[in-house]
Amino acid sequence: MKRKKGFYERFIKRPQDFVLSGIALILLSPLLFIVAIIVGVNLGCPVLFIQVRPGLSEKVFKMYKFRTMTDEKDENGELLPDSVRLTKFGRILRATSLDELPELLNILCGDMAVVGPRPLLVQYLELYNENQKRRHEVRPGLSGYAQVKGRNAISWEDRFKLDVEYVDNVSFIGDWKIIFLTIKKVFMREGIKSDNSVTMEPFRGSKIEC
Repeated sequence: MKRKKGFYERFIKRPQDFVLSGIALILLSPLLFIVAIIVGVNLGCPVLFIQVRPGLSEKVFKMYKFRTMTDEKDENGELLPDSVRLTKFGRILRATSLDELPELLNILCGDMAVVGPRPLLVQYLELYNENQKRRHEVRPGLSGYAQVKGRNAISWEDRFKLDVEYVDNVSFIGDWKIIFLTIKKVFMREGIKSDNSVTMEPFRGSKIEC
């Protein structure tokens, strides 16, 4: 059965995202320029990390982030583990969430929203159960309910449960609560990595119905 959208989601959320991302890009353009230069000096070009991610209705799009890792490879030409390639400067970018700022372009273009489930890897699509797939009933977000509830420090099952809970309860007040909580989380630098990974452990699939 198709999910019923409320007035806010149908008529306000997307225009609001467009306006907020546009204003943010203008106000933060000096910061974006400075970070781009520093990334270029420390990590080289290109300064942006571009990766295909699934969005609304599982439609893939190119997501933009500032680079935080080097391209170091082993003797076989394979990329070294993330923990090795993630530089001290890259850790600072992630801790401050500055690496996420180029995603404002994705929001402006309509691929993402300010608030929604975070866009994950394309290869995870075939691992989701039916309930977990519901996270793609809305646009992915720069931040989301799972991010303010633990970000990368929570389990995959909890993350998906929170994603689906958000999908079922999209609202103006809820989105703005998440926005303000996100700002607080960024300043407190909470949940940046899990206990066993520099970000989040890979998703291996789950039969748990969230």
